[in-house]
Amino acid sequence: MNEERRAARRQVLQVAAELLEEGGSEAVSTRAVAAAAGITAPVLYRMFDDKDGLLAELAAYGFEMYLTEKQEALALTPDDPVADLYRGWDLHVDFGVKHPAFYVLMYGTAQPGQRPPAADEAHALLVTLLTRAAEAGRLRIPVEQATRVIHAATTGATLALIGEEPAARDLTTSARLRDTVIASVTTDTPAPTGSDLASRALALDAALSAEPMGTGSPLRETETALLREWLLRLAS
Repeated sequence: MNEERRAARRQVLQVAAELLEEGGSEAVSTRAVAAAAGITAPVLYRMFDDKDGLLAELAAYGFEMYLTEKQEALALTPDDPVADLYRGWDLHVDFGVKHPAFYVLMYGTAQPGQRPPAADEAHALLVTLLTRAAEAGRLRIPVEQATRVIHAATTGATLALIGEEPAARDLTTSARLRDTVIASVTTDTPAPTGSDLASRALALDAALSAEPMGTGSPLRETETALLREWLLRLAS
């Protein structure tokens, strides 16, 4: 493919990417992309064969975006493989939340043996971080197994967050899962959790929930509701 054709193809992908971000994969019809790019449908078909071919190229384009952002961000962090695992998790989730349509196309429609080169590079980046952790004696399980665990957990966490209404989205869910998963594959001591105030608050809340407030209760219904709100706040 000569440089001119490559540039034209890239321009069409950028137009398709804008449609994807605005309206999801349903908005990326061959007719809409051709019209937005200022080309005819036959020209688009010669570039990508059909809509499936276009979406596959868009997924590859998304992986390139993801990989570039992640490499640039990790280059600014301290040279610590385990710290980079934490940072890499947050970057992965952040990309998905910011580009939900791209992320669903990249990870929600994946098929065995059909990963684009940029996806292989992103996978290799995680393997490199885990290999460095293993070389430093800070990995608890083999690199291949740790790679599968972290990939599955980050993908699941991101897709779950994407499926929530933005106003109700709680990123601490991802942070808690991140800490648990990375602590399970590395030898680093988990950060101290402080007192067991949270567990006691949750225990009392569970007791209040299981025991209906009868006429002999010293608390009114509104007071019980307020107490449970405070307990949940303490627990979080």
